[in-house]
Amino acid sequence: MGRLNNISGKTAVKAFQKAGWNIAGQVGSHVVMIKKNEKANLSIPQHKELSVGTLRALIRNSGMDVNDFLKLL
Repeated sequence: MGRLNNISGKTAVKAFQKAGWNIAGQVGSHVVMIKKNEKANLSIPQHKELSVGTLRALIRNSGMDVNDFLKLL
């Protein structure tokens, strides 16, 4: 499995967009992303650095694994 580093919320949003997720809006400092035929929504904090645990949870909720996500960066 690849190694996750701290990335910004903006970079995470761009990677998820490449995977087919769309921005539905913003609530405070969190960008909400949706994908057709997916039950879950992603709420990505717009911080300069996302913690590895938060990023790993977002990846798991999106239905991808870490290696798939790293290829999108």
